[in-house]
Amino acid sequence: MSHKSYQKLFVGSSIEVIPLYDLLVDQNIVPVIKDIAESGRLAGFGSLSTDQEVWVHSDEWKMAQQILNSLVH
Repeated sequence: MSHKSYQKLFVGSSIEVIPLYDLLVDQNIVPVIKDIAESGRLAGFGSLSTDQEVWVHSDEWKMAQQILNSLVH
């Protein structure tokens, strides 16, 4: 994933990420969910973090930010 093309929108637990993911998909925004713990587990490494990261394409950043703000407030 090129960091120039995608921006990190949110970091949180899967309980927080799932509703945000659903709202983004409903608005035709395709987020990328990065689960560091699962990636480490699959590679044979451990991770103490259970947080997931939500990344969106730079072109969809403004709309995704508005959706996140509406979810938080």
